Amino acid sequence: MQNRHTSRVSAAALAAVAATLSLTACQSASAAPAAATPVAKVSSTTATSATAPATARPTTTRPAVTGTPTATRSASAVPTSAVPAPAATASVCAAKALEVTAYQAAHRPVGTGTGAAIVQFTNVSAKACVLRGHPTVAGAANGSPQHSVPLTVTRKGTASAVRVAPGGKAWLKLTFVQVQGEGDGYCVSGATPSVFPTLVVGLPGAGSHQVALDDGQFAECDNKVTATAVSSVKPS
Repeated sequence: MQNRHTSRVSAAALAAVAATLSLTACQSASAAPAAATPVAKVSSTTATSATAPATARPTTTRPAVTGTPTATRSASAVPTSAVPAPAATASVCAAKALEVTAYQAAHRPVGTGTGAAIVQFTNVSAKACVLRGHPTVAGAANGSPQHSVPLTVTRKGTASAVRVAPGGKAWLKLTFVQVQGEGDGYCVSGATPSVFPTLVVGLPGAGSHQVALDDGQFAECDNKVTATAVSSVKPS
């Protein structure tokens, strides 16, 4: 009888131990998810903080995008500022800027009159100026402008602008209808030769200039003259 009782006690004790172990196991099992929860929260927090810079990237790239047009404007402004200003164009020579002289040409028609003369324009001013065109020509009787006799001018050659530097020169050539014979001479046309101590020579915009030959007077027939345009090349 005693052995049976002992066996019952032992069996009850074993059952209690088993129940305790079962409860401990259940508690351990139920505690595992609870412990995992903070870990998941930490991971979630870490992930959130890791994505924060990614969210900030568009903000950091905006200044770069905004700055691109500024750089483009600066680059496009360089050629504009680098473009040189056009060179200033010299103005037409004023009458007072010119000294005008004349001498007989080396090549002139056969005869006893003047035949041909070279008119020289010298720029006596301190800056460059421009001469252009064919001249007007008149004989100044006794040097008096009111008694000037206009000569009919036949133009020869094409007119172009001639830039004359300070101290520089330009020229044109006048070729007359030549006087023939000795003494006072005669004109082939039958007209009486004309003799002028000076001529009045004008150029467009550059005034009119009274000029004398350096070695005589202007003798011509028919009050006609052929004139070249003013040139940077000295005629003969």
